[in-house]
Amino acid sequence: MNDLIILATLLSGPMHGYQLKRDAAAILGQEALHNNIIYPLLRRFTERRWVTKKTGPGERGQKRDRYTLTALGRKTLIERLSAYTESDAKSLDGFLTRVGLFGALGPETRVRVLDGRAAYLKRLLEHLESIEQKFSLQSFSLETVHFLRHQTEAELAWIRHLRKIPKQSAERSNSCNQD
Repeated sequence: MNDLIILATLLSGPMHGYQLKRDAAAILGQEALHNNIIYPLLRRFTERRWVTKKTGPGERGQKRDRYTLTALGRKTLIERLSAYTESDAKSLDGFLTRVGLFGALGPETRVRVLDGRAAYLKRLLEHLESIEQKFSLQSFSLETVHFLRHQTEAELAWIRHLRKIPKQSAERSNSCNQD
């Protein structure tokens, strides 16, 4: 997931490694990404021609690298985000990453992502119901099942809401990302 987030962060334009490290960490809900995560990925992206690197002078005389997403990198990111499997549908992080990047994805991919996640959540609701029926749950176990059911139903409601967002706003977001 880190690789997708780092590539997606570059959609907004070129960035220095430190800024990219900080912004990607913020998206992931972390204070900072370790250098051992970000720089090996950037090296690999550069080798695959998904990202270009230009070195220039820094503020204190040091060298600073500026990374830019290439057309091939953007295409690869879109392909990887669009490849949404049943396994991906089980991952909340994978789902939220794709929803956050819906502006870069086509309408058919957005529908497939929403359909896949909704199908998984409906199976989860059936599973929770079967747990309640098959087992004599104690108070904390029952509370846990009720919490999970409520959380799952809330996410299904959010997916219904996402489906109603006008296509124009997603298309507007997509055109902004291409500029």
